[in-house]
Amino acid sequence: MGKKGKPSAGKAAAKAAKKEKAEKQATRKLTKQAAKQKTNTSSSSSKQQPGKKGAAVEDDEEDLDALLARYREQWEQEHVVSDEKVGGPPSRRANATFTPCPLGNDLYLFGGEYFNGERVSFYQDMYRYIPDKNEWRTYASKTQPGPRSAHQVAATAAQGGMLWLFGGEFSGARQNAFHHYRDLWAFSIETKAWERIDTKLRPSARSGHRMTFWKHYLVLFGGFIDTGVKTQYLNDLWIFDTQNTFKWTEIKQNDLRRPPPRSGFSLLSCPEGIVLHGGYCKKYVKGQRTQGVALEDTWFLKMDEDLTKLDWVKRRKVGYAPNPVRSGCTMALWQSKSMGILFGGVTDTEADEETMESTFHKDLYGYQLPGTGRWISLNLKRKKKAGGGRRKKKQQQQQQQQQQQQRRDEDSDDDGDSDRDDDENLAESTEKLRMQNQVSAANGADEDDDDDPDDPLKTIPLERYNVMLAVQRNTLYVYGGIFEAGNREYTLDDFYTLDLTKLERFTCLKDCPIDALDWAESESEDDSDSGSDSDSESSESDSEGEEGDEIPEGFEFDEADSDDEAARHARLSAAEREALRAKAQAFMGVAADSARTEQEVMSTPQPGEKLRAFYERTKPHWAAVAMEADPKLRGKEMRKRGFALADQQYQEYKPILDEIERIRAEAGLDENEAAVNKVGGIGAGSTGVDSRNRR
Repeated sequence: MGKKGKPSAGKAAAKAAKKEKAEKQATRKLTKQAAKQKTNTSSSSSKQQPGKKGAAVEDDEEDLDALLARYREQWEQEHVVSDEKVGGPPSRRANATFTPCPLGNDLYLFGGEYFNGERVSFYQDMYRYIPDKNEWRTYASKTQPGPRSAHQVAATAAQGGMLWLFGGEFSGARQNAFHHYRDLWAFSIETKAWERIDTKLRPSARSGHRMTFWKHYLVLFGGFIDTGVKTQYLNDLWIFDTQNTFKWTEIKQNDLRRPPPRSGFSLLSCPEGIVLHGGYCKKYVKGQRTQGVALEDTWFLKMDEDLTKLDWVKRRKVGYAPNPVRSGCTMALWQSKSMGILFGGVTDTEADEETMESTFHKDLYGYQLPGTGRWISLNLKRKKKAGGGRRKKKQQQQQQQQQQQQRRDEDSDDDGDSDRDDDENLAESTEKLRMQNQVSAANGADEDDDDDPDDPLKTIPLERYNVMLAVQRNTLYVYGGIFEAGNREYTLDDFYTLDLTKLERFTCLKDCPIDALDWAESESEDDSDSGSDSDSESSESDSEGEEGDEIPEGFEFDEADSDDEAARHARLSAAEREALRAKAQAFMGVAADSARTEQEVMSTPQPGEKLRAFYERTKPHWAAVAMEADPKLRGKEMRKRGFALADQQYQEYKPILDEIERIRAEAGLDENEAAVNKVGGIGAGSTGVDSRNRR
């Protein structure tokens, strides 16, 4: 015991010394900044009062101490954390993160979005769930990440427990434009405070990526960028050193030996490296409809502290893999067993060119991470009952069938040259066997099994995809997800647990009946409703518009008179008019380019677009830019700053936009022919491949 105590004491002393060093560096930095600000004041004071140099220096030192005290006081005020117990779980939301605490039994939920069929809301609250008390608490401070969804959080036990957050997306209520984040934040479990980590080199803005920790390295892969015109999928690999350099490093990869671009996949860590499985992407073929593709490949990233030695290896599919192929089923890590746990998902099948059929799942799988990896089907077990001889006999037969199938599976693994057809045949046979087992388990040996209140299959949650999964202390937590019925996309908020060591039955902590969920109908359906309903709905939308869509106070949309524009143009010289015409023609070509980045689309006025339309289209982008520059901005101040940025950008392009109007007038184009399509995101209310949640 004594020998084990020395290294731990040494590590504690090293951490304390490192923390003290960091505090001293921060103090020296503040001192230098304050000294620079006071240099001119002290110099002028010394010149005006010769012979009192000592007094001037003394006064300067006193001012410096006071300035440092004010800095500390301001920092403490900005980092004050409110800790509040709430009466129940978070409001309904999807695409949030649900992360187990690396040092205790608790779980943390951050962000997310909720779509009611008409409008979308984004969240920035941090919740903590305490299983021992079945209690939810919320934490908030002035310094914390902005509202977002489809971000990622990874946890580490270092420094008293830290949650690291990167990226995500934000949009306006009508989803006319999207903003992707590229900021990195660290949440201290010990102090419950957020800290933003700014670096010069960092990954591009994205959503739908995945992150995990390997030792003290934060590993990030993939994701997507939605420009409103096209969704670009990524497959770059980044690593952030949280212990030594505190910098991002992009890892160079062999294009022939790395996972293809994707989002919504699983990324799990084990001592040897990192496992990547599945995901989703879209195929864009010119002249054809966009196709969504659910991925089923598995890759292993061999890790090393020498980041130049990292290497991808593609794994074969072994065991009882999920079948059919599905998306929206990210795995959670069961760390004590070094296993990934997968639940749910959705399979989209094209019935014809215009019809998409979606099948939702609620089965449970495990993936053993070490070695070459192996899939297993996790079926719930029935409690033993008296007089169950026939059931026991059937279970023995099922076990024998499984063992025989497993031996055939292992025999096929010995042949390294087996092709994909063998894998497909194996998957087919294992799926048939699994379905037979489920049917047998559901029917049982007795005819009264359908009425059996102890039937574990009756406790399984409703089928769904994009569920929030977490494993903490051998317990699986299943929270929320999305279920589709027709054209309706329901966001769930039910909460279940399952003891993975027993696999007997799910325990429901909060129910969510589908028939109790609300959904905003389409405009045509609204028109057929009663007048009172229409009035109430319009009043609600008006009130929401006043809050989210109002013009910031102090600003007006002052559109210039056409006579004034013509006068300004007439004052230009021939050379200036020729240069302006060349810029306008070049800009018309750029504006029509669908390959432009999201930043270019969102920050640039379109030909024929007035200031009001430009601001309404790009308002979420400018609000996010303003918040990124000053995280303390909220409400009207944020909108005011965002509008100022949009107005400044618009005025820079105004001469070019006016020249484009003159070019179109000379060409005889009317407003309808010259109209520019509005930039919109993926259809939020639709299901299947067009759903925002299929990214």
